[in-house]
This record gives sequence, C-alpha cells and structure tokens, in this order.
Amino acid sequence: MQIRPLLPGDALEAPSKLFDAYRQFYGYASDLGAARIYLHMRLQSEQAKVFIAELAGKPVGFMLLYPSFCSLALAPIWVLNDLYVAPEARGTGVADALLQTARQLGLDSGAAYLMLSTAHDNQRAQAVYTRQGWQLDQVYRYYTLPLHSE
Repeated sequence: MQIRPLLPGDALEAPSKLFDAYRQFYGYASDLGAARIYLHMRLQSEQAKVFIAELAGKPVGFMLLYPSFCSLALAPIWVLNDLYVAPEARGTGVADALLQTARQLGLDSGAAYLMLSTAHDNQRAQAVYTRQGWQLDQVYRYYTLPLHSE
C-alpha cells in the first residue's frame, strides 16, 4: 500500500472518480466533471492537502484536509473534511493508513489537533476513528447555516 500526496499537475481522472463516489455515498448526484474541477481548484490554490491511497498501483482511497486555526489554542489545526475508501478496499487497512498520514501531517505542521465529522449512522467509520485514537467531542456542539437551498 502506498499513500502519496496529490500535487498540482497530477492526473485527476482516478482521484476524481473516488471523490465522485464519495459524494454519491453521502447522497449527492454523480457529477464527475464538477468533482474534477473541485479537486483541481483545491490543489491549484493550495487550499487543501489531498492524499491518495493505492493498492498494487490502483487508487482505492483518498482524503482531503483543510488548514484552519484554533483561536483558543492559538495554533493551526487541520480539518479532515473528506475520507473515502472504495468498497473493494475496505477492511484492508487503507483508512488506517490515511488517518496515520493525517496525524503525521498535523505533527509535522505543528497543529494543535485534527478534527473531522462523519454521518451519525456511519458506524463503520466511527469505529475506525475510535480505534485510531480520535475522540468524540463532549464539549462543543457544532451547527451549520445552509446558505442555498438544494
């Protein structure tokens, strides 16, 4: 297994397919073109770190991390916003390897912590996060404010 960063100028065909499958997993309509443009823009603008997981040279997973800051800790943080493993690669350690890569990025960059969110019913992912040492926030409740109707 190999985990590698996706860099500006890298081919986006396989990562875009994984990203599109991830969006479909969460109930969004397939839009491969928009997925590719989104990844391209995040990479070109350096707004995110994108990592690809490969098994035998085949891309089978990815994650996107966004830099942010914690005012209370007076330090940078990383938001692990997206993590996806293709169904055929689940249970092979891909998610664990991606999470370890995220942890190392946080340590290397001096971040105070990493944060993520997942669907309430995504028990499998929650088990992976717990096994990897992630803790469910017991202090803060997070809200969203939709700005556009879908």
